[in-house]
Amino acid sequence: MLNSSQACIEINGIQTDLLIQPFADRIFVQVTQLGKVGNLVQVSIPSTALLTSSGVSNSSGLALPTPPAAIQLTPLFGSASSEHLRSLHSLYAAQIATLVWCAEGQAPGPDRRSVIVGIALRPSMQTVEEGFDGHERKTFQGIMQALANMLNRVA
Repeated sequence: MLNSSQACIEINGIQTDLLIQPFADRIFVQVTQLGKVGNLVQVSIPSTALLTSSGVSNSSGLALPTPPAAIQLTPLFGSASSEHLRSLHSLYAAQIATLVWCAEGQAPGPDRRSVIVGIALRPSMQTVEEGFDGHERKTFQGIMQALANMLNRVA
C-alpha cells in the first residue's frame, strides 16, 4: 500500500517539488518547478492490461518500466502551450503512472487505481525542432529517479 510522500530536490539547478498522495480511488502525483499545479492529466489503463516492471536502462543506469500500449491519457485541467509541451507532458504522465503501478504491484483487475499527474515544468531555454533537448532529458531522468526512490521507500 502506498503512503503519502513529498520531496524537494534540485534538478539541473531548478528546485523541483514532488508529491505522491494516494486516495481510495486514485493516486495523485505532483511534479512542479513553478510552485503551482499546472496541467492535470488522468492516466488509466483497462483492468485487463498487464504491467511489466522490466524496462530499458538509460545512460544514467535508471531502468524505467515501459508504459503499457493500452494506456489512456485524459487531460483534466490546463493545457500545454505547444505541441512539443503536450508531448512532453504526455510522456511524463505515462511514465509516472507506470512507475506508480509497478511500485504498488497492481495486478490486472477492477481495483487498479487511476493516477492523476500534475505537471508544471520550467520551459527549456533551447528550442528543438524535433525530439527533446539535453536539458529536458536530464530533467526527465532526474525526476523519474527521484520518484522511483520515493516510491521504493513508501511502497
